[in-house]
Amino acid sequence: MSIDAATVRRIAHLARVAVADDEVEHLRGEINSILSFVEQLSEVKVEGVEPMTSVTPMVMKQRADVVTDGNNADAVLRNAPAVENNYFLVPKVVE
Repeated sequence: MSIDAATVRRIAHLARVAVADDEVEHLRGEINSILSFVEQLSEVKVEGVEPMTSVTPMVMKQRADVVTDGNNADAVLRNAPAVENNYFLVPKVVE
């Protein structure tokens, strides 16, 4: 797959990036190189390969999923700038 200068300008416009006319050819080459690499990756056979999160086998640390007593409103509201009846007070933003 190869892209032209017009496509580079369109990508730049969509990304809200200012690109000077003298940079278009360089960027076209860079993007074409990236697309060529992606095409090479699509040729790799990955059937039967398990997904992994790291190159070394490891088990992710997990905390116990237990219900805790969340009824600690005083500690939570202690940092609030304004409180009323155990609720945070916030400025009205919608009429």
